This record gives sequence, structure tokens and C-alpha cells, in this order.
Amino acid sequence: MINFYKYHGAGNDFLLIDGRKSIPNISSEKLKKMCDRNFGIGADGVMYLLNSIDYDFEMKYFNSDGMEGSMCGNGGRCIVSFAFDKGIKKNRFRFMAPDGEHIAEILENKGNTKLIKLKMQDVETIETIDNHLVLDTGSPHHLTFCKSIQSKNVYEAGKAIRNSAKFKAQGINANFIEQNRNRLFVRTYERGVENETLACGTGVTASAIGAYLKGTEKFQSYQIKTLGGELKVSFQENNNIFKEIFLEGPAEYVFEGSIKLESK
Repeated sequence: MINFYKYHGAGNDFLLIDGRKSIPNISSEKLKKMCDRNFGIGADGVMYLLNSIDYDFEMKYFNSDGMEGSMCGNGGRCIVSFAFDKGIKKNRFRFMAPDGEHIAEILENKGNTKLIKLKMQDVETIETIDNHLVLDTGSPHHLTFCKSIQSKNVYEAGKAIRNSAKFKAQGINANFIEQNRNRLFVRTYERGVENETLACGTGVTASAIGAYLKGTEKFQSYQIKTLGGELKVSFQENNNIFKEIFLEGPAEYVFEGSIKLESK
């Protein structure tokens, strides 16, 4: 039996597994089945909370396709909340993630929900490809600015970008952004999930940086609406190098349970 704990960050939902005493050996096929919303538990990804000698913990992340993934911003906040709930009683954390070291702070802790501020990696390289910005905020992102995205078919548009000749091999996350000064509405098609998610932490981070570069007004803080809730991104910029990047938003415990995985 595998014990799991479900959390979400602005609707981006994950299955958390405590692997500090024993790291479970779950195949990619079984992880994929666990994430299946019809035949499994249902989630955008799975994370293991692991021991670390130099950090409070290590985060290991798997996409819903069962394959090991890159950094997940909403997942990063959720695993901080999980670590606290599982006994690492701190308000400030240092942890290792797929893209390196992160720092996180619990700003509020009310009931099942925590407000968490997560430091993201610096961004120094930003490309322009076919008039679209492409950058890596722990995961690679393609940005498309639109007048309106409420009725946009993000699944079809995002799938086309993700599977285009240039990006198909490694995959890319496709973001569609509606901007009104320092308020953004962002929708994201995520590789590995191969669908639109209700929110993407690295995606809104990339979108805020893109909005700063594209916008006529420059802000160091952006309020971002996603289909799953509100997030905030702030940073400092100097000569198109972005540092002190913070992603702020909720992480909420949903439920816990156990699942018996077939041996075959």
C-alpha cells in the first residue's frame, strides 16, 4: 500500500508521498495510472518528499505522464506545505528541486491552506522566436500575448506549439497571456500533462517576466489570474537579467488516502 496526500496550488493538483523513511519504487506506468482522473486518483503530478543532508528536504517531481519532470512552481509551494504538515515545523525552508536550490517562506497558515512565497531561479537568457518570447523559469515556456483568452481553445493552440518541429523533441509549455498593466490573465498548456492545467507556477513566472519586457509600463510585481486562482510574481531586473524572483500563492491540503498498486 502507498500512502498519499493530495494538495493543490491554485487548482494545480498533486499527489505527495513521504519518502524519507523508504523511497517507494513506483514505475512510470503506475504513476501515470495514479494521476489518471478516470481510472486513478487524479492529479497533474506526483512528488516525493525526500531526505537531504544539506537542505530541509529534497523534492522529486513526476509529471502525470509518469515521467520525471522539471521544476514545478505550484508543486514547490505544495511540497513546502506538506513538509510542514509532516513534521518539519519551520516557517522558512531551503530545499533542493529538479532545477536546484529554492527558498520558501510560509506567510500565513490558516486551516488547510498556507500562503507561501517561493524563490525561483534567476532568468538570464530570453529568446525571441517568431515574435514570441521563450524562456526557462525552471521549466521551458513559450509566451503568446493575446487581446482576450477567455474563450481561446488553449488545448488545441498549446498542443500545436508543444508539438511543433522546433519544440517537439524536448517539449515546451505554451502560455497565453492577456495583459492589463500589472494584472495578467494566464492560461497554460503543460508538457507532461499534455493538457491545459488550472494554473502553472513556472508559467505565470515566465508570463510576468514577458509582460515586463513587452509592456509599455514596467512593474516589478504582477497580480496574475489563472483558471484556478490568484498568484503573484515579483522580481528585480537589471539589463534584462531577472533576479530575486518570487512566486506567491496558496497551497491547500485536500485529502489523504492509500492505494494498492498491482504487482504486475
